[in-house]
Amino acid sequence: MSSELWRQVRILDSVSSSDRIADVLITDGVIQEVAAPISDYPPGTEIQDGAGLVLGTGLVDLYSHSGEPGFESRETWDSLKQAATAGGFTRLNILPDTQPTVDRPSHLTLWERRYAEESHRVSASFPHKDTSPQIRGWGAITQKLQGEQMTELAEMAAAGVVGFTDGQPIRDLLLLQRVLEYVKPLDKPIALRASDRQLASQGVIREGSIALRLGLPINPTISETTSLAAILEVVAVVGTPVHIMQVSTGRGVELIRQAKTQGLPITASTTWMHLLLDSQDLCSYNPNLRLEPPLGNPQDRIELIAGVRSGIIDAIAIDHAPYTYEEKTVAFTDAPPGAIGLELALPLLWQAFVATGQWSGLELWQRLSSFPARCLGQQLSAITPGNPAELTLFAPKAAWSVNSQTIHSLSTNTPWWGQELTGRVLKTWNPRT
Repeated sequence: MSSELWRQVRILDSVSSSDRIADVLITDGVIQEVAAPISDYPPGTEIQDGAGLVLGTGLVDLYSHSGEPGFESRETWDSLKQAATAGGFTRLNILPDTQPTVDRPSHLTLWERRYAEESHRVSASFPHKDTSPQIRGWGAITQKLQGEQMTELAEMAAAGVVGFTDGQPIRDLLLLQRVLEYVKPLDKPIALRASDRQLASQGVIREGSIALRLGLPINPTISETTSLAAILEVVAVVGTPVHIMQVSTGRGVELIRQAKTQGLPITASTTWMHLLLDSQDLCSYNPNLRLEPPLGNPQDRIELIAGVRSGIIDAIAIDHAPYTYEEKTVAFTDAPPGAIGLELALPLLWQAFVATGQWSGLELWQRLSSFPARCLGQQLSAITPGNPAELTLFAPKAAWSVNSQTIHSLSTNTPWWGQELTGRVLKTWNPRT
């Protein structure tokens, strides 16, 4: 039997919406008691001082990219789960753009079997010590993500995909309507990205004075909003619940607000980097800031932040996208879009919004934990006796440097490389199911 007692730790319970200080006793991966103080505990219990630390419900990432299978030089399963654990994530949902693409049940089984075998091996060797995240895969909506022909949606639903997305725009609205009609009875979330590729062209920055000054090709706001408006019209006709991913503009937030007011069954997310940075930060031409969708203008960022806090935007996604040094060491406009983020998101968001007093700790935690779980139709357990311990322990004032000794991801494509950060995850607990 393995027991640990955390004394006077700050508990951020995203499920019950509570923020309190108490003792927490965990035995063999199950929460035994939450009280202040706890005086009765098993012999041999490891007693830890939790003062100044945060113990919260496990973090949930809606969508991120893997390297393996197909691009192991960017990220392997092992490095991915280590990065997720180091970032505090107990659930991770992987986009289908691996090689092979997850567009049929056999391809889902290919990598799920390997992950399950690794998890079983660790659990068998170290009972109650395996803190690896629960990793599930999104299934592709269209074959090879080409937006032309539906995949075997019912078969993949039966195989256990978390939901369906291409992770990129679907241009054919008639196809989209048929997809929404087909998936409606499958009871699986479907996530759509709003972007008109013709309008976006090769643009890497939103239009405005900053784009003109930097001389970068423009990706106009309407590339997102015209596509979003079309998606919302299809949802209004079909009625299938839809998640809008990677919202990046203030006008996009407004369209979602209007749709929710009208009762459309939608949820939405933005990425953590779109809350922290905007087009002003592109003056460095750092290729690690080349994202898709591109960073918004300063007003876009202000409205995204307000949208997240008000609940118009339901959740914050990480969209972890590893690339090798060689892939990213090119001109800004030539760089593949994306950045790593699993290990960086929580400390940087905490410093930007909680440490400054803009948000409460619970507000941020919910948007990284129970709210993204809700978008997936999942539930987390409250931090109460008898529930499994799916938890994240965070030290908000711990300082560390982002370098090859501290980062678990194989890739280094982040603008924070080499910088000192404040706030670090110390531990996660994850029930093996």
